Amino acid sequence: MNPRATTTERGQMSETTRALTEREVAELLGLSVATLRAWRHRGKGPRFLRLGRSIRYLPSDVNDFVRASAVDTRPISSSDDDSELGELPL
Repeated sequence: MNPRATTTERGQMSETTRALTEREVAELLGLSVATLRAWRHRGKGPRFLRLGRSIRYLPSDVNDFVRASAVDTRPISSSDDDSELGELPL
């Protein structure tokens, strides 16, 4: 099996996307490889593939992780004047 290929929705291999190494993902995210390893150990971080002893990441999984990690700092508007900015409505 080619680690540089990803599966499409139909299960066919596509050569358009290459799986990324730990070093590439760490560099892309501005993190250390040790951080990625710690996240994997704790069940955090982007989804990954284990191919034998090698770890690879699909670019789409890294992108999904980045999007899910985004924090919106805009205050939540509320019609209730007693609510403070940023407080979630119940």
